[in-house]
Amino acid sequence: MTSLRVLPLFLIVAVSSSACAQEPPDPKLVGEALSAAPEAFRDAATIYAFNDAGVLETIREGDGSFFCAADNPTREGFEATCWQAALDAYVRRGHQLKSEGVDGRETVAMREAEIDAGTLDWFDGEATMYLRYGENAHWDAELGEVVNSKLRYVVYTPYATSESTGLPLEPMTPGGPWIMNPGSFRAHIMLLPPN
Repeated sequence: MTSLRVLPLFLIVAVSSSACAQEPPDPKLVGEALSAAPEAFRDAATIYAFNDAGVLETIREGDGSFFCAADNPTREGFEATCWQAALDAYVRRGHQLKSEGVDGRETVAMREAEIDAGTLDWFDGEATMYLRYGENAHWDAELGEVVNSKLRYVVYTPYATSESTGLPLEPMTPGGPWIMNPGSFRAHIMLLPPN
């Protein structure tokens, strides 16, 4: 008889827990994250948000091809970021190290060592990252968008050089492309549209 009384209570707790787990994510966090994404990738994107400890948590599952992170409220300024799947392990590892107090430059060196050791996935080919950022940028709930922000585009091309891409080491004009970190594992084409 006692076990029959426990069962309904267990079912209520299980249903309540399940309902909580299925609550829709915070529209502000979703909006922040997707503000950096091209329209074509938004519906399929996995969305991350930072918890109070600065650790990335998944708030919406996607199809595994594209990922976006809302702004980290524990850091100054605003930055929402989106990236292709090839960059996911690298980006998440960087955020993990930062949440543990490791300096940004150190995270690059540590991740390079992990890639060389085969303990962190890296890729051949190209993969793109999109960033919406700004010192005074923020989510405007009334407008439903991030305001006072800029966009930056980063196309990773591991080990590419100025010679292999035909790109200069500095932009020729405002908003023009150039290659950064040429010849390294994190060589990338940078695009900074003018304000």
